[in-house]
Amino acid sequence: MLLNTENTAKPPSRISGRQIEYLIVAMLVAVTLALLFAMGFFSHAMAETNESKPQRFAGYVRPNDMGTGALLFPSKEPGSFVEAPRLATDVVIDVNGPIVRTRVTQRFENPSKGWVEGTYVFPLPESSAVDTLKMQIGDRFIEGEIKAREEARRVYEEAKAEGKKTALLEQQRPNIFTNQVANIGPGETIVVQIEYQSSVHQSGGKFSLRFPMVVAPRYNPDPIVQTVDLDPKSGYAVNDPVPDRDKITAPVLDPAENARINPVTLTVNLNAGFPLGTVTSPFHQTEMQTVDDMARKISLKGGSVPADKDFELSWNAIAGKTPNAGLFRETQNGKTYLLGFVTPPTASAATETPAKREVVFVIDNSGSMAGPSIEQARDSLALAISKLRPEDKFNVVRFDDTMEVHFPSLVQATPDKRENAIAFVRGLTADGGTEMLPALEAALRTQGPVEPGALRQVVFLTDGAIGNEAQLFEEISKNRGDARVFTVGIGSAPNTHFMTKAAELGRGTFTLIGSEDQVAARMGELFAKLENPVMTDIAVSFDGANAQDITPNPMPDLYRGEPVVLTAELDGATPAGKLQISKTGNQPWRIEMDVAKASEGKGIAKLWARRKIDDLEANAYAVNDAAALDKQIETVALANHLVSRVTSLVAVDVTPSRPVNEPVVSTDLPLNLPEGWDFEKVFGEKPQQAIPEGQRKASLEQSEQQAMVVADRMAAAPTARAASMIADAGKQVDLPQTATLADRHILIGLMLLAFALMAATTFSLWRWQLRGLVSEARDRVR
Repeated sequence: MLLNTENTAKPPSRISGRQIEYLIVAMLVAVTLALLFAMGFFSHAMAETNESKPQRFAGYVRPNDMGTGALLFPSKEPGSFVEAPRLATDVVIDVNGPIVRTRVTQRFENPSKGWVEGTYVFPLPESSAVDTLKMQIGDRFIEGEIKAREEARRVYEEAKAEGKKTALLEQQRPNIFTNQVANIGPGETIVVQIEYQSSVHQSGGKFSLRFPMVVAPRYNPDPIVQTVDLDPKSGYAVNDPVPDRDKITAPVLDPAENARINPVTLTVNLNAGFPLGTVTSPFHQTEMQTVDDMARKISLKGGSVPADKDFELSWNAIAGKTPNAGLFRETQNGKTYLLGFVTPPTASAATETPAKREVVFVIDNSGSMAGPSIEQARDSLALAISKLRPEDKFNVVRFDDTMEVHFPSLVQATPDKRENAIAFVRGLTADGGTEMLPALEAALRTQGPVEPGALRQVVFLTDGAIGNEAQLFEEISKNRGDARVFTVGIGSAPNTHFMTKAAELGRGTFTLIGSEDQVAARMGELFAKLENPVMTDIAVSFDGANAQDITPNPMPDLYRGEPVVLTAELDGATPAGKLQISKTGNQPWRIEMDVAKASEGKGIAKLWARRKIDDLEANAYAVNDAAALDKQIETVALANHLVSRVTSLVAVDVTPSRPVNEPVVSTDLPLNLPEGWDFEKVFGEKPQQAIPEGQRKASLEQSEQQAMVVADRMAAAPTARAASMIADAGKQVDLPQTATLADRHILIGLMLLAFALMAATTFSLWRWQLRGLVSEARDRVR
């Protein structure tokens, strides 16, 4: 029995070497067949993805489908995405004296396999009179028509539904526009051209223009729930401070993870009208050609730049040749339109300076100010505080999504208080949201009444990255009192609409600081305005001519070095009479200019109409009948073919191009983060991926280089042949690869698993054989 038990537990007899070889060969054959089956399965899946999916989803893709890098947006089809259209922009700015004409050519390229609609949120100068929209299809240009906003939207949607190529240009703010282009076919490039009229900015003998390139992300306060009375019952109502938040918001790329996109080429043909001294561009490297003593041709060095910061150009006259007055005219539809400017004599501002000033400084330390912006703001404010006189009073208010008033009330500007405030300012860091309204309320409402003989000044340092401008304008209009509001724009892409309008409503001025190098000079200009008395009681009239409208109305107060700039509409096509600009009160003066001697200009009627609309909009807070106001604006805009808050430009191709059974996918074109901004401070922190620094830098450099290749290939003139070449070139460009190679990784994993299985089996057989040998040895010993 014991022997039987031992025999039962004994390991199996030893397997021969030839049997092991047969087992291993059989296993290799099985694993090979399994791998071949897996490869065939994945090849079939890839073929289905690359061929069946585009047909099935009409242009939708999945991340693993992408052989090149691309920006993908979620689609209506679960698990599928659509590749965003690409954009390149060419800008040509013609300056003739004080008049600027700008042509912006936008090229929308569809790199996907389906039909798309692209929406691009872009900035223009807040005073621009946009009057032209053209859409190029092949060798045809389709001219846009001005229509009431709702009608233009209806025409666009109908054309989109019918498969016709169509474009719609709408104003969301005076400095934010959206361009929608529908039915861009697979691989197609659609060229859309916009033109606008504007004027040169003058101050202190310097002339300048600014072309914004990117809409900075706006902070939009949440809707407020208020208790209201609804007839006899009490209920709730939601008051949204930014009702159009979806219209002014676009996806923004993180510069740490994506190459800068939306390349821009830019050329300025400058004909100043006087002998030029210096011509400078502080934020971009440029190349300059001298045409003659009054003209220059300026272009961006290197051809193109990513759209991530505003372009600025400034110039002045050679010594002794700075113009102090000018008058230009244009005749249209039986009327004469004038553009005039006069810089008052400096001596006229020599009135008594107030013995004391009360200055309230407001500084923005929200997340959008992170990086160079907060440094510029801190330096500017510290310099301003140090310039206060002991007889002045001051306070400092800082805000992000919270608000803090540094001193309980206005304090005397003694050395110790100034040092205390400067230390407070130096310790500020940028983070959080941009709740600007409470800070402005604190500056205007809580500092007590103005002392007799003193001048209250509110100095606001911010990038203006907010969407609720209307709330701020209303606060200034209603609660400014005797104070004057001065705005200081900070950063590479400030909200100049907010800054300019806030200063205008506050009877102050707007100063722009775009880099550390400009802090001392620009703040010096602001100090000169703060410390010198304002010129008031300026009047404009005509002798011998019937003026229908003069803008702006009323004339603004002026600070030292600032000109009176006006437009006017006169009856009759034959210019006659004299323009009179005068100041009453202390040290009165008057200047007369003969209308008949005005120089011929082009686009002045558009400038008058734009400023007329601005005047109407400025009075919106005091108008009870909003519908009547909108009708007035619409009448002026339609008569002058201008885009406004209530009118839009729409262009439609009469020939349908998209097949009826092919759907169109809507996407928002992404924007760059403005240069110097911190993505995480604006949008919040994200989980960090462990990417080696060297690899990350190399990837970004490769992305930048290939993005520039796209820019260069898309920068040709918008002719029919060029548009075709652009589309072909775009198809051939290999962008950086960002999609995962999941299929390859799975195959490699299966092979490794197979080899591991073979090794484990061989090891098991070897142990089995070894145990058999040991058992035989024991039997012999017994």
